[in-house]
Amino acid sequence: MSLLDLAPVVPVVVLDDAETAVPLARALVAGGLPVIEVTLRTDAALDAIRRIADEVPDAVVGAGTIRSAADITAAVAAGSRFLVSPGTTPSLVDALLDGGVPFLPGAATASEAMALRERGITEMKFFPAEAAGGIPYLTSLSGPLPDVRFCPTGGIKLATAPAYLALPNVGCVGGTWLTPADALAAGDYARIEKLALEASSLR
Repeated sequence: MSLLDLAPVVPVVVLDDAETAVPLARALVAGGLPVIEVTLRTDAALDAIRRIADEVPDAVVGAGTIRSAADITAAVAAGSRFLVSPGTTPSLVDALLDGGVPFLPGAATASEAMALRERGITEMKFFPAEAAGGIPYLTSLSGPLPDVRFCPTGGIKLATAPAYLALPNVGCVGGTWLTPADALAAGDYARIEKLALEASSLR
């Protein structure tokens, strides 16, 4: 099954403390969102991925903010089951294709999407979604690129997610609203589970 079809929303998670990874993942899974993208923006990210992969078998954990072949090697070694990049370069696409796990390469323009399509890739991350044109832009892409599907991420909230999900070329959306920093700091996983439940009911 495609990554885009596993859940309507992919939580995009930034973790400063790997100790929070397992209870966070359990709360998201309990709320109906098993696909979790842990961004490689902190020193704790790889350890967090490893802990989720080892201790939360119902989670499909992946690594975001993939920018190099070294990131891919480290993320896969930590247990990532998918990879997400904010953008793509020819060398990064080569490394992603060789990585051995599913991936969503970042694209923000028609030219970037067409370049990925030339490599046989038809599922992508649209980032930064709101800043890059949002729903009107994705609607415009669906005509000339009908076989390309996206996971828009960047600036999307619970209130705007349904309109994205209604587009024919959107499989799911990514969002950071599911893991508020204050909820993580307080260990309020019940709140995170509630947010996940709301999001999982969007489709």
